[in-house]
Amino acid sequence: MNQTLRVRAPAKLNLFLHVVGRRPDGMHELQTLFQLIDLCDELTFEVAANGDLRMTGDLAVDDNLVLRAARLLAVRTGTQLGAHIHLHKRIPVEAGLGGGSSDAAATLLALNRLWGTNLRVDALADLGLELGADVPLFVRGVTAFGEGVGERLTEVAVAPAYYLLVRPDCSVSTPAVFTDPSLTRNTPVSTIARLLGGVAAPDPAWICGRHRNDLEPVVRRRYPAVDEAVRWASNYGPAKMSGSGSCVFALLDDSLAESLWAGLGDERYAAREIARDVVHDMPERWRAYLVRGITRSPALDSL
Repeated sequence: MNQTLRVRAPAKLNLFLHVVGRRPDGMHELQTLFQLIDLCDELTFEVAANGDLRMTGDLAVDDNLVLRAARLLAVRTGTQLGAHIHLHKRIPVEAGLGGGSSDAAATLLALNRLWGTNLRVDALADLGLELGADVPLFVRGVTAFGEGVGERLTEVAVAPAYYLLVRPDCSVSTPAVFTDPSLTRNTPVSTIARLLGGVAAPDPAWICGRHRNDLEPVVRRRYPAVDEAVRWASNYGPAKMSGSGSCVFALLDDSLAESLWAGLGDERYAAREIARDVVHDMPERWRAYLVRGITRSPALDSL
């Protein structure tokens, strides 16, 4: 049996995010389109026969979602095996890109294979939901339309596109955004066909031009850096915030994407990070990435 796996865990964008209601438990009902992108963290897993669960690398703290996912899978399956896990972060944290959730999903998928626990994807997605609302998306590993708190997923083949991803110099408190009294919580529920234009491979430009992120006005008011980032990114294409922020993305036309791509040196290729001399007017301490929409998670190809 293979004792080691290396897995790439992708980030996501929310091409739109509608808050359509609030449940009695305080959680919010959403309709959203999750677009997987090729900006990825990298995780390496090695089986530990003695049951030891240990993590090294970036964000290697005891309550990290990676270790929580590993412990949850071990407890629910009763395995006596452990793992040594190394995390290399490329996805910005606390940015609305789902990096922590993706790492947790990669952990469930990889250890389910390495430990031979053989849980089905549905069972892994249910475990993932206990860790966070976005984890089931990354367990299933496809670009998808999400409902509920984001866990009810319908696979969608969004047309290919490039995005300029911008990380301003701030982090956003998701609980503060969702409890803000000015948050719109009554966007009308719609059908997937209406929201996506009734086509098999919806155009991101059509989607981004017609739908909004209901969290964005609250975040832009509370965090001036996010407001500035949306306005700055709009110089490159239609721009909006992903998730609860702070990252902002602009949809690029092909010629601009090619121009930015030419500015990526070999050393930045895997991380997709754009040098400041390519986007000259980017404020200090911001970071920018050139990313591509993908339909399938590379984590699935590692298993």
